Amino acid sequence: MEKEAEGKIPGPKLLGMIWSPGEQFNKIRKNPRIWIPLLVVTVLNIAAYLIIAMSMTAEDLMLPGMTTQEAEMTLAIAKATTAVSGFAAPIFAILFSSLIHFIIVKIARKETSFKQLFSMNTYISFITGIGTLLNFAIMAAIGVSSTDGYITSLGGLFNNKSGILGAFELFSIWTMILTALGLHKVGQLSKTVSFVIVIIFFLITLAMATIGSLFSSLVGL
Repeated sequence: MEKEAEGKIPGPKLLGMIWSPGEQFNKIRKNPRIWIPLLVVTVLNIAAYLIIAMSMTAEDLMLPGMTTQEAEMTLAIAKATTAVSGFAAPIFAILFSSLIHFIIVKIARKETSFKQLFSMNTYISFITGIGTLLNFAIMAAIGVSSTDGYITSLGGLFNNKSGILGAFELFSIWTMILTALGLHKVGQLSKTVSFVIVIIFFLITLAMATIGSLFSSLVGL
C-alpha cells in the first residue's frame, strides 16, 4: 500500500522551476527524480557548448610564432574539449554541489537523503542550463568571445571583462536564490541558515574572482 501511495505522488516539473520553484521543491522532497531532468540539463549544456565550439576559429587561438597548421590542430582539440565539457561539466557540478549540501544537512542533523539533494540541484541546474545556452547563443550571434563573460552579467552590461562584475550575473543570482529556497524546502534548514550558506559561497566566489582579476592585472604588467 505504501508503494502505491508513493506512486501517486506527483513528480516535480522542470518548467515549474521558472514560475513555481517552491512547489517543485516540495515535490522533490517527497518524490525526487533524477534521470530525465539530468538528461534535459545535459542536452541544454551540450547544445550551448557546441554553439561555442562551432563558432571558434583558428585565428582566435593563433599565438605569436604559431603556424597555420598548428593553429588548426589546436582548434580541433579546443572544439573537442569544449564539446566534451558540455557533457561532463553539468554532471560534475551537480554532483559536487549535492555532496557539499549533503555534508551541511548532515552536520545540521536533518533527515535528507543524497538523492533528494541531487534531484534538487539537477532541477536548479535547468535554470543554469537555460542561462548558458542563451548567453552562448547571443555571443555566437554577435561575434563575442565566450572568454569576455556572460552577456547577462554586469561585466557584459558594461562591456568589462572584470571577474568581479562577471560574478554578478542574472542566472547565477537566480540560481543562488533557488539554492537557498531548495536548502530550506528540501534540506529542511531554516530560511536564515539557507540564505547565509548561499551568501557565504557567493562571497567565496567573489573573493576568487577578485584574486583572479588582480593576478590578471599583474600578468598584464
